[in-house]
Amino acid sequence: MSRYLGLAAILVLALIAPFFVYSVTLMTILVFVIFASSFNLLLGYAGLLSFGQAMFFGTAAYITGHILKTTGVSLEIAIIGGMLIGAVMGFLVGLVAVRRSGIQFAMITFAIAQFVYFLLLQSEFTGGEDGMQRIPRTEIFGFIDLSDNFSFYYFVLAVTVLSIAFFYRVVHSPFGEVLKAIRDNEPRVESLGFKPDRYKLVAMTLSAGMAGLAGGLKATVFQFATLTDVSWHVSGEVIFMTLLGGLGTLTGPMVGAGIVIGLNDHLAQFGEWALISQGVILLAVILFFRRGVVGELGAFVRRYKAGGRK
Repeated sequence: MSRYLGLAAILVLALIAPFFVYSVTLMTILVFVIFASSFNLLLGYAGLLSFGQAMFFGTAAYITGHILKTTGVSLEIAIIGGMLIGAVMGFLVGLVAVRRSGIQFAMITFAIAQFVYFLLLQSEFTGGEDGMQRIPRTEIFGFIDLSDNFSFYYFVLAVTVLSIAFFYRVVHSPFGEVLKAIRDNEPRVESLGFKPDRYKLVAMTLSAGMAGLAGGLKATVFQFATLTDVSWHVSGEVIFMTLLGGLGTLTGPMVGAGIVIGLNDHLAQFGEWALISQGVILLAVILFFRRGVVGELGAFVRRYKAGGRK
């Protein structure tokens, strides 16, 4: 009961938030909630560390923008197009990478991500170093005008809620249980007759598709896409968000994204101090909050309840 009350309270706060906080900042947080959750599905539940998650995010942003600029289709169709491209990329990368694990998997994804970065840099449709500017924000379903940021926030919020529900369903499904078993003891899972590589390939595809969804939303929120979206820095930032919030928890990426985007927004005027603060926070998490904010809070609550029963 308390869990549902907590979720209801969070939803109410999200609904009234744009009356008090700049809507673009809120939408940025929501975009990175989806993005960090996609990475969490891969590392937190499948045990696969990807250093190239930004290639799905950034490529989908470019594809979504290109569709909107050249076809004028409804906004949701363009975003779905970017999402599908992300999923296809994830499948292809997975075919190469999932047979490896640990640092080998991480290095393969990093190498492919760098290749994608330079490919997009040289591609004419991306605008090169100038990026893709003036991406139009067309109507939703062909007739709902969400051109202003305030109303568009609620569309992004709805997509985020559906995305979180999707992640919840995946990790609590039989498929999700097998993924967690692969993460904890892959040889044991294989001895039971399962094919770990197939499960990891599906996880890679789903993760990349959801990262693509986040990238498509990002392109329509800011109405531009740049090479920064595909860079290793963005991949590193989403790793930081997930570790900060709590790896292997559904709420961890939400907390991590909120903290990092909030800090970046408030410390932007101080330039490099924003990066320094991230480094200090990451060091503190590694030393004192190894399970992340959500993980440590959960452990504290469990200890408190156990103490109360004695």
